[in-house]
Amino acid sequence: MAKTGEPILKVVAQNRKATHDFHIHERYEAGISLVGSEVKSLRDAKVTMADGWVEIRKGQAYLHGIQINEYAQANRWGHEIARVRKLLMHRHELEKLGTKTQLKGFTLIPLALYFKGSHVKVELGLVTHKKQHDKRATKKEADDKREIDRAMKSKNSRS
Repeated sequence: MAKTGEPILKVVAQNRKATHDFHIHERYEAGISLVGSEVKSLRDAKVTMADGWVEIRKGQAYLHGIQINEYAQANRWGHEIARVRKLLMHRHELEKLGTKTQLKGFTLIPLALYFKGSHVKVELGLVTHKKQHDKRATKKEADDKREIDRAMKSKNSRS
């Protein structure tokens, strides 16, 4: 249970593909500029974010590739499904991320979309692409950890 002063977090969507395809170096939190029908649709968790990415242009951050489906009860002029959405971040964070994304291989992608209290937030990750052998090594480490956990669990249940 959250304390009275802490906002409640409700995760709407996660980019599970991101941990498989990318090395995550840093994580950031940003607000997102939405219209009313988009917020209603997010409350129903009608969002796809697997192909999302962030562009920093002229000192502003823009979120591309996120699809927030139409809200059924909204009027016919609700919102465009795959529009570019502005991210709300501090200027010093934008400048820092702008310089890092100019470096070779760094990309900024959305990792999660969630409600923090009544505000919609996006967790961003500064990432680099994994090579095929890195993906294999990550999968092998996860399999080995799973085997160790199974062995420890069976040993503890016999005792």
